[in-house]
Amino acid sequence: MGYDVTRFQGEVDEDLLCPICSGVLEEPVQAPHCEHAFCNACITQWFAQQQICPVDRTVVTLAHLRPVPRIMRNMLSKLQISCDNAGFGCTATLRLDQLQSHLKDCEHNPKRPVNCEEGCGLEMPKDELPNHNCIKHLRSVVQQQQTKISELEKTVAEHKHQLGEQKRDIQLLKAYMRAIRSANPNLQNLEESIEYNEILEWVNSMQPARVTRWGGMISTPDAVLQAVIKRSLIDSGCPHSIVNDLIENAHERNWPQGLATLETRQMNRRYYENYVAKQIPGKQAVVVMACENQHMGEDMILEPGLVMIFAHGVEEIL
Repeated sequence: MGYDVTRFQGEVDEDLLCPICSGVLEEPVQAPHCEHAFCNACITQWFAQQQICPVDRTVVTLAHLRPVPRIMRNMLSKLQISCDNAGFGCTATLRLDQLQSHLKDCEHNPKRPVNCEEGCGLEMPKDELPNHNCIKHLRSVVQQQQTKISELEKTVAEHKHQLGEQKRDIQLLKAYMRAIRSANPNLQNLEESIEYNEILEWVNSMQPARVTRWGGMISTPDAVLQAVIKRSLIDSGCPHSIVNDLIENAHERNWPQGLATLETRQMNRRYYENYVAKQIPGKQAVVVMACENQHMGEDMILEPGLVMIFAHGVEEIL
């Protein structure tokens, strides 16, 4: 939701107001055709009900939104706003682009983390400090630790014999594997070759795909979406040895340099059509395997491959 207009000094240009909440734009985004701007949270909530622009009723979706122009961002950043903690005694008035930095250190922030200086050192929100009792807190900590110790002792007692047997079995297995590897120096190469052939067999079984809307890429999938894609990979016959690696490579934090940020992805989008991609069955997602994309630069691919998830725009190549 936008910032309350009454917090700003002087008159705010109406172009900087969100048509939905009537507040000053917060994290603004823009519809591509009509160029109307909205708070990101406001328009996201609006699209949960209907897929049209709230101003002129033209068809638009969340995937179509883009950042507002730099000139508008500059205008917003220069606005003078009062601190969120004005009601708690802060008299600061500062530029909007400096607000978040100020809030982290604002001494009037009732939720600012502080440490108890009476002995226990517990970190807590500032407004909870007056009601804090060190003795009560330390007693609670001791009780929790005693409970955990009791539970651990019980668990150790129950499984000590079993763990001892498992430990001996593991030691015997390790010794057996060392003996086999010592007698067969080429075994490791053979294992790697078998694994590579399994990957190739799986990749060749997948349906080739074409992405028609690269702008619909979900670069930061949450844990639930990743779990859904992981299940589809397993159901498709993906070798278990690479499933977790592929899922980890579904998030932009693990992507190579050429895909690591929105800016680099926009610069490199002209290369995307060169990817050899396979559709993950039943999902708007593709897998781009390194073994099929050696023609791409090192900054555009990862071992063993990348998973790219989309809101829409994935088609099978028949």
